[in-house]
Amino acid sequence: MTVCELTAQTIVSGIVSDGKEPLAGANVFIIGTIDGCLTDSLGRFSFTTSVTGEATLKATFIGYEDHMQTADISQLHGLSIRMHEYATTINEVVVTASTFSFGKSENFKTMDALDVVMAGNSCGDIVAALQTLPGTQKVGENGKLYVRGGESEECQTFINGMHVLVPYSTETENSAVRGRFSPFLFKGINFSLGGYSGEYGQALSSVLPMETTDAATSDKFGVSASLVDWNIGGTKAYKNSSLSFNAALTSMGLYDRLFTQRQDFTRPYRKLSGEAQYKKEFSASSVLKSYVGYDLTSVGQHIDGRHLSLKEHNIYANVTHKAGIERGLTLMTGIANSSVFNNIDDARIAGDHYHNFRNEVHLKAEVRKVCSNALKLSAGAEDYIRNSTLTYETSHYQLDYNILAAHVDAQWRIIPRVFLHMSARAELMNSHWLLMPRATLSYIPNKCLQFSLVAGRYSQTPEDDCLAQSLNSLSQSTADHAILSMQYKSNTTLLRIEPYWKKYHHLPLLEQGLYQPNGYGMSRGVDVFVEDHSLLKNLTTTFSYSFNDSERLYLDYTDLWTPDFASRHNLRLTAKFSIGKTIIGLAGSYTSGRHFPTGTTPHYNSVDMNLTYLMSPKVIIYTSLNNIFGRTNIFRYDATGHPVTASRDRFLYIGIFVSLKNTKAYDISNF
Repeated sequence: MTVCELTAQTIVSGIVSDGKEPLAGANVFIIGTIDGCLTDSLGRFSFTTSVTGEATLKATFIGYEDHMQTADISQLHGLSIRMHEYATTINEVVVTASTFSFGKSENFKTMDALDVVMAGNSCGDIVAALQTLPGTQKVGENGKLYVRGGESEECQTFINGMHVLVPYSTETENSAVRGRFSPFLFKGINFSLGGYSGEYGQALSSVLPMETTDAATSDKFGVSASLVDWNIGGTKAYKNSSLSFNAALTSMGLYDRLFTQRQDFTRPYRKLSGEAQYKKEFSASSVLKSYVGYDLTSVGQHIDGRHLSLKEHNIYANVTHKAGIERGLTLMTGIANSSVFNNIDDARIAGDHYHNFRNEVHLKAEVRKVCSNALKLSAGAEDYIRNSTLTYETSHYQLDYNILAAHVDAQWRIIPRVFLHMSARAELMNSHWLLMPRATLSYIPNKCLQFSLVAGRYSQTPEDDCLAQSLNSLSQSTADHAILSMQYKSNTTLLRIEPYWKKYHHLPLLEQGLYQPNGYGMSRGVDVFVEDHSLLKNLTTTFSYSFNDSERLYLDYTDLWTPDFASRHNLRLTAKFSIGKTIIGLAGSYTSGRHFPTGTTPHYNSVDMNLTYLMSPKVIIYTSLNNIFGRTNIFRYDATGHPVTASRDRFLYIGIFVSLKNTKAYDISNF
């Protein structure tokens, strides 16, 4: 027994436990004095005090709620104190099932904006950087995100909670697209591979929600240049607001002259883009954010005896406002508009002309409330107003439709280590209601471990071409998700294993010349991800493996078939090592063959490397070489059985980033 030094006539004693086991090392003392001691290995304590009359005894122990007891000092003897484990408030819980969070997040930090730019195989593109994660599949002929056996359209992008209709820049056939948005635009990126809450709709497989940065507190100005793009941008900070701009020109003209490639371009790929943001903080609980971006893309190519000429205008803008209102409620309102104009001459045959205009207005309102330490609620409503026009030869259509939606979410701490997130989403399209329940049950035994079971139903409207050909009679496609997530996280290591299963219903299927909602499919597999910082000082390594087994009957398929974009095995290894002011990155990718009616492709393999030199606190030089061994990877086979490959086997990128006016070292963000 631990007995404190006798300094008075009254003895305070007892036992401290959690109701099952004694708690050794608990601190027990009289408030307002220095009288007290620690419990021994059996949870016992005993000390003397000179206090007389009424006194308050306090017991504390890490991980448990404080215990306080007020009584006459003569009654604080032979006590039996039961302490209760500290119950994490619902706001402190971050359930990471099937989600990877980057940037400013309390989760395990795996990637920030600088990491995106300097990943071994990304060349500064968010989409390419995300393809190092498990669950994504390599589709080299277009470079878009394909997740867990779903096609690229099944992954939807949101900025500040508002939908982006077309998140990719346009490209010619068999060329990888890039994401339209700079990684420096965002303070947080949450890539969900499935099982997301009722807030997000119109996405069958995954969502990519991104949150823009807050109002800047200092002025910035930066420039960057490389062999293929040139950028200039800056920020003007005011008292409680900031205004930012960025302008960029991307041109492959110089690169095509320096390095040979397989395609015959009559006009090099060019993209002129501009972005602007205004952010205003009216108060700590009232924040306005606005964003507008514009891209003009053009390219000309001699292909199959025709002179393809492509030009696209892409405009996106949104405004959101978050404010605290009465009774602890937070209200978010937003509006977004996406407009895409696409014109192609010699699209399929010489002399033809293809014109497509797509527009979407997204309206959204959501209210949130933290009811208690154990319960958080939210509810919202939104409207997607869409129209699309296509003119091509003898084919013409004009679509006008909207999708009304509402959702409710409840996050509930059932007991201290068990959490339940339940949500329901309802959507109305063409007089048809669709109800989609979703739930995540999580067990978090400690700070290192997390187990989650996720299930739910998700929906998405078929593409405009299918809707038009069905005379706008197609119902929404749905997918049922079931995911088991197991995660271990320490200071140096993250391990995540996730088996998953998806079942598709009501996919568009071509029957007797019209699309009908009779298609179906299945996708199942397991994802494994490991990130480690413990092997060597200044070395970060990642291991990502995905197994996928999927098949579907949809579009013009005549039998149940593994879709040509799905590969069974995907393996990626990355390493980043810092030496002084130099950062060396290495990335290796392997993908098993994909099945086409005219044959199965060989496996895909590429080893990429990059080198970053921090010349000064305001100057960064970055270079990367993709596919350093020059392997000719076959992406697919065309209808005649000929292999389709990339325009070039290797790609060299050299860029310099300069910050001309800021106070933060190595801050190459133009925003």
